[in-house]
Amino acid sequence: MGERVRVLVAEDSHDLAQAYATFLRLAGYDVCVVKDGRAAVLAAVAEHPDVALLDIGLPGMDGYQVAEAIRRQPDLVGVRLIAVTGYGQEEDRCRGHEAGFDHYLVKPVEPLDLLPLLTPRAP
Repeated sequence: MGERVRVLVAEDSHDLAQAYATFLRLAGYDVCVVKDGRAAVLAAVAEHPDVALLDIGLPGMDGYQVAEAIRRQPDLVGVRLIAVTGYGQEEDRCRGHEAGFDHYLVKPVEPLDLLPLLTPRAP
């Protein structure tokens, strides 16, 4: 059996973060949860996740800034970035694409819809 996929969840809603974490752990993923943008960048650098689920409305640094910071890290080039957010306007999606997100999902997100997106990105 191969290594488990590591997922970073950056979500400032405690209940939603715990729901994602519980679901992902039950599905066999290793999960790290943080509640703000700065912590998300620090966790990404320290943990080297395969996938990061990032809320856009994070305190400290928003999800766009977190995505841009992660994309600037040479050691994190293969991280699959998934926005999970309440910001669903076309301009939000365009900004997400420019920030480096691989996928942009608007809340509420059905947990089972996440599973096909959780494969690591090829470097």
